[in-house]
Amino acid sequence: MTVTQDIKYVGVNDHQVDLFEGQYVVPLGMAYNSYVILDEKIAVMDTVDVHFGDEWLANLEKALDGRRPDYLIVQHVEPDHSANIRPFLEKYPDAVVVGNAKTFTFIEQFYGADPAMKKQVVKNGEQLVLGSHTLTFVFAPMVHWPEVMVTYDSKDKVLFSADGFGKFGANDVEDPEGWACEARRYYFGIVGKYGLQTQKLLKAAAGLDIAIICPLHGPVLTENLGYYIDLYDKWSSYTPEEPGVCIAYTSVYGHTKEAAEKLAELLRARGQKVAISDLARDDMPEIVEDAFRYDRLVLATTTYNNGIFPFMHTFIENLTEREYQNRTIAFVENGSWAPVAAKHMKAMFEKSKNITFAETTVTIKSALNKESEAALAQLADELVR
Repeated sequence: MTVTQDIKYVGVNDHQVDLFEGQYVVPLGMAYNSYVILDEKIAVMDTVDVHFGDEWLANLEKALDGRRPDYLIVQHVEPDHSANIRPFLEKYPDAVVVGNAKTFTFIEQFYGADPAMKKQVVKNGEQLVLGSHTLTFVFAPMVHWPEVMVTYDSKDKVLFSADGFGKFGANDVEDPEGWACEARRYYFGIVGKYGLQTQKLLKAAAGLDIAIICPLHGPVLTENLGYYIDLYDKWSSYTPEEPGVCIAYTSVYGHTKEAAEKLAELLRARGQKVAISDLARDDMPEIVEDAFRYDRLVLATTTYNNGIFPFMHTFIENLTEREYQNRTIAFVENGSWAPVAAKHMKAMFEKSKNITFAETTVTIKSALNKESEAALAQLADELVR
């Protein structure tokens, strides 16, 4: 694949992975992107996952067309991007590995010391001239590892964005839902905690003339870049993407589920967009995505061991550890003799910023009755207001 006349794509697609990073389901597979810049001197941008070294080296050799690379630039040492550094150097021992000080610390931790490795340690803002292409390295610590840096090519106006602007899914499979859905799930699952750091990177990128974004996962972005950047700005500033209500519930015998579904009906009848999910059965990272996508959240669960049901506890932890904020939250609790779930759920958000709690809390005693159904209607009205 040709990105520009001088920049070639040499990445691979993974249809073998069952769980990305050991936890995220990826039904459309995964892409591990790598690029090569062909100039007077040649720079390779990152490697790929350990299982695809031979394929990647073959892709690279084809793109090089008989030439040999001068540099391997390591923007991120997570193993899905760095696992083939050593095989690369075995084939191209004269190439110089370019990274920052933390880059080489992590490389040694993962792969051991290599006295023969030729290193070039760069600082934030430092440049590397390949010929007509000048690369500028912009450090992006904690987006989402401390050694991460992105690279800007001023000639072709390309931003090599590391894990930024990445998405789940292989590049040889068309995503029926488009870019945003799996990019949103990827962002909030993997990068979401580091909104402040992502905002700093976006501000640095705002001063660059960018025509193409080349991430380490997902497609190369070449058109309507404002759309992608605007979404990243919203996501990283914890701004709701659109009006809507995410309802997340757990249910033991179906009564709390009935209440959640009843509330969803009431909200839809009032013209609201609703996403409803069963925390025990549906993909939790996707529910986390919905909670960040919309401006209102309803949590419905049973009282369990004088606390809250385990899946709900885990879900709230997923939100708070990702700095969930700037939303309205409402609670539906169920308990046959001592319903206290709402109290415990609310307490889990005590350190969250800019959270508005709905005045109406719906309490169900075992099963819905006229009183609790009326409370659901009252909550629906409040959420609409």
